[in-house]
Amino acid sequence: MPPAAKRSYRVADLVDARAALLFGRRGPRDPTVHVDGATVWRATRTPEGPATVAARCVSGAVDAVAWGPGAEWALDQLPRRWGADDDLTGFDATKHPVVETATRRFPGLRLGATDLVMDALVEAIFEQKVTGLQAFGGWGHIVRRHGERAPGPLALWVPPERWDLIPSWVWQGAGVEPSQSRTIVRAAQRRATLERVLTKDTPLTDRERVLSALPGVGAWTSAETRARAFGDPDAVSVGDYHLAHEVGYALTGERVDDDAMLELLEPWRGHRQRVIRLLRAAGPREPRRGARVAPEDHRAH
Repeated sequence: MPPAAKRSYRVADLVDARAALLFGRRGPRDPTVHVDGATVWRATRTPEGPATVAARCVSGAVDAVAWGPGAEWALDQLPRRWGADDDLTGFDATKHPVVETATRRFPGLRLGATDLVMDALVEAIFEQKVTGLQAFGGWGHIVRRHGERAPGPLALWVPPERWDLIPSWVWQGAGVEPSQSRTIVRAAQRRATLERVLTKDTPLTDRERVLSALPGVGAWTSAETRARAFGDPDAVSVGDYHLAHEVGYALTGERVDDDAMLELLEPWRGHRQRVIRLLRAAGPREPRRGARVAPEDHRAH
């Protein structure tokens, strides 16, 4: 199948487009993503229909080809995915030596945006209060069973269009908790409204208010959705199992709770998500002292 469209882009100096395009990958077996050296393949469901984009990222340039009815939309949106619209105005890395060091190590880190609020919301809900292994496994199972084969030469999959039509036994077979599947179904039933109200031009405070009003969507899920869909530079996932510990240890050498984490991040208000990403990329990590959390399988009960 020949590509439906091709584009070549210039990329600002130091920007790591490949890393930004890979952000949000749901584990190494994500059926919507494939990595081949410098080329990142991603299948997605755009407002114009399914699309697959292959973006080859080299120093200072991105060469991309796309397949499917959503090819033009996906290529038009691609620069936002690698963070071309990410605004670093007001960000001061020198307020803490750890943040300054991380910024020097990763000067090309940018916060990209997918502009696909429903996909970002569903991905976040999959990760509510479960291990990454459970979240990624459930995502892959559902996408392969109820998505569709992506256009293009690779065996990739496009996420489902109607999440609300997936039967309860399929969710259960994927190991998705009932509370998660109910939240996804209820959100999918409001998809048209969400996608009309929540766009790249919606004020940040309105995005948080609208998302948090959905049943089953709290501060953590709202922040994760805003970071993925809109590249929100200030989103903080309060309530995360690891985040407060990671930020506290990186900045103070000690674990902290959510309230203390917010105090530590306050000097970078407006760019707190950026600081979190930098700390996760290059900050000091607390040595492991125990076994990993074991996945809980509700199907066994």
